[in-house]
Amino acid sequence: MELVPGNSLITATPQEGRELAMMIARKTIGAIQPDAEVRQLLRPGYATSADSLTAAGHVVAVEFATIAAANNYWRDASA
Repeated sequence: MELVPGNSLITATPQEGRELAMMIARKTIGAIQPDAEVRQLLRPGYATSADSLTAAGHVVAVEFATIAAANNYWRDASA
């Protein structure tokens, strides 16, 4: 299972970085619970839980912070 697409965190823009962060977070959940049926059964429980949704948002934020750092926060090298 490829958990980091293309084995790189480098993206052209912050938007692409955010999309990558969300993709990595989804792939992490899939790696932790590989049974799609079980994930579907669990979804109603966490989809209506403010704590679960906040925790999921935190996971994406941590992934995005890592990607932003890897991309030098998208600073223009010529600036």
